[in-house]
Amino acid sequence: MNARDIVNVEVEVLLSAIRERYGWDFYYYKRASLKRRIATFLHENNLKHVSELIPLIMWDKEIFEHLIHSLSVPVTEMYRDPSFFNALRNEVVPILKTYPFIKVWHAGCASGEEAYSMAILLQEEGLLPRSRLYATDINDDGLKKAEQGVYQLDDIKEYQNNYHKSGGKGDLLDYFRISSNKAIINTSLKHNVRFSNHNLIRDSSFGTMNIIFCRNVYIYFEPELQDRVTQLFLDSLAPGGFICLGSKESIHIENYPHELEVFNERARIYRKLYQ
Repeated sequence: MNARDIVNVEVEVLLSAIRERYGWDFYYYKRASLKRRIATFLHENNLKHVSELIPLIMWDKEIFEHLIHSLSVPVTEMYRDPSFFNALRNEVVPILKTYPFIKVWHAGCASGEEAYSMAILLQEEGLLPRSRLYATDINDDGLKKAEQGVYQLDDIKEYQNNYHKSGGKGDLLDYFRISSNKAIINTSLKHNVRFSNHNLIRDSSFGTMNIIFCRNVYIYFEPELQDRVTQLFLDSLAPGGFICLGSKESIHIENYPHELEVFNERARIYRKLYQ
């Protein structure tokens, strides 16, 4: 058995230990991504082998929580992929305007940038007062940051370009209160956003939505888990509702011939069929 094989075994034992000890199941996550994040965690904590980490996470919950943070926080930003938000504004929003009330689910919301991007978009389109946004994640640290809505001012300034490319109608900074080098999301935008812990792997549907965002999350999942999550979303969507994925993700539409159609292929937007 060579070194790579040994690491593979160590990773599987680690994932099994996490599942048995804490109930977190990463079994269907893509191994390449997990291994990169585990390797980074080992380096940051001066550990040489994965097997050194296993007893630490079994007996020290604080170390386990740090590991979970490393494994589960995706990279995010406001108005990521402006062309997607442009399609959302110009093609999906006109349909949403026909609804008396709009329910949005941001699955895997990380630290909240995408949920607030959507809240701003809905505000500009006059829809926020009759909308409710549910933003969920498995990482409590990210959720805490999202609820606070406090970001680095330099980051918000960098998001300006994406905001305008996406069809933004004003100045992104107008939606924040500036304090020193921090940008704090306006309270009026936070009123309609609810953040909570939800695990896509083990938790069930919690409501009927009109649009679901799960962007840049599928890329971490093996195909079997992607299919399970897609079915969860279908169970959570009203007829005519939308699923939005990241630019490098897709749904095998042939698996859902009577349930789902491609609404905008380039923007990775799908729509649940009326039955």
